[in-house]
Amino acid sequence: AIALKSGWDEYGIAYGRPTTSVHIKQVYLQASSGSTLAFGSEMSGGISNVLVEHLHIYNSLTGIEFRTTSGRGGYIKEIIISDVEMKNVHTAFGAMGQSGSHPDDKFDPSALPVLYQITLQNVIGNNITVAGSFTGIQESPFTSICLSNVSLLVTSSSSTTWVCSNVLGFSEFVFPKPCPDLESSSSNSSLACFSLLNSNGRSAAL
Repeated sequence: AIALKSGWDEYGIAYGRPTTSVHIKQVYLQASSGSTLAFGSEMSGGISNVLVEHLHIYNSLTGIEFRTTSGRGGYIKEIIISDVEMKNVHTAFGAMGQSGSHPDDKFDPSALPVLYQITLQNVIGNNITVAGSFTGIQESPFTSICLSNVSLLVTSSSSTTWVCSNVLGFSEFVFPKPCPDLESSSSNSSLACFSLLNSNGRSAAL
């Protein structure tokens, strides 16, 4: 498994060293607990400008997950994840706004994290239980969550393929059909989603 982090609450904010300009390519990941690829939840210094491509995930609880909580501050933004194969994964995508504890009682509960401009594209999955669970923060919703060319074969026992709250995004060519929160028709939403990509669909930032 891989986890990207950048500091914990007020200590990460004070240290101010973001995790940025990261390229992950051609890896096979498996995690029977937790996530195979995780961002956070200790992300108070910020995480940005990350390109992940050609990812193979199998026999795992959660495929790709973004984690944060009130009091973290910081941001997770400008993330592109492309060309992913999943097999036997309970939850393909996750984004949690109430994840993780605090090192002490000195954190600022008004330090709200920002999760913005996340692109997930060219993903196929077999034997998936939950396609996606996106639960943002009411005071700081997750925005510009972008899904493109995603096809997940969800098990017939799945009663809820998508779970969404306090999230806004754009999607195209996604199966199964995502929740309405991820189907914005605004041109600004689609522009924010794909402004990081060049004409070849690759990251323009790395």
